[in-house]
Formats: sequence, structure tokens, C-alpha cells
Amino acid sequence: MDEKMTFKVTDENGKEVEFEVLFTFESDETKKNYMVYTDNTTDEEGNVKVYAAIYKPDVEPTVLEPIETEKEWKIIETILNEIQEQAKEQLAEQNDEQ
Repeated sequence: MDEKMTFKVTDENGKEVEFEVLFTFESDETKKNYMVYTDNTTDEEGNVKVYAAIYKPDVEPTVLEPIETEKEWKIIETILNEIQEQAKEQLAEQNDEQ
């Protein structure tokens, strides 16, 4: 079983919040590295909240930088949608096998 990658951040109220890294990737288009992560909470519609940031994999400690362009958000959104579609297909295949 894969071990979860997690990190902790202290919020503005001094509370420690743990995040789970969902995946990281480097964009050929922007030449930047991105981290997509969650605190496993849900929004009002029941969707798991997902966040993304720019990071430099070769810098310790890891510093998350904000994503500032619409182009970058579109790249991340596209990848998230592809992963979600793959997960749906795998779930449908598993259900068909049962």
C-alpha cells in the first residue's frame, strides 16, 4: 500500500492543520512544479476541498507559492479532471466485474 505524503501548516489561529499531498507534477508549458493537496474537508456541496501551489522540489524546507495566472489554474484543472475521469472509469470497471 502506498504511504501518504502529508505536511502540517499552522493556520492564522495557531491551529495545526494536516494536508495530504494528492500528486505533484512539472508542467512542460510553464516549466514550474505544482503540488495538489487536500485537508480532506468538504465544501457545502460535499466535494472534497483541493488546493494547489507552486513549489521547488530541490529546495528544503519546501515553500509553497501561490498560483497567480489563469493559465496555470487551467492546466491544474485539466489534470484534475483527467484524474477524476480515470477514477470514475476504474470504479465502473470494478463494478462491472462484480
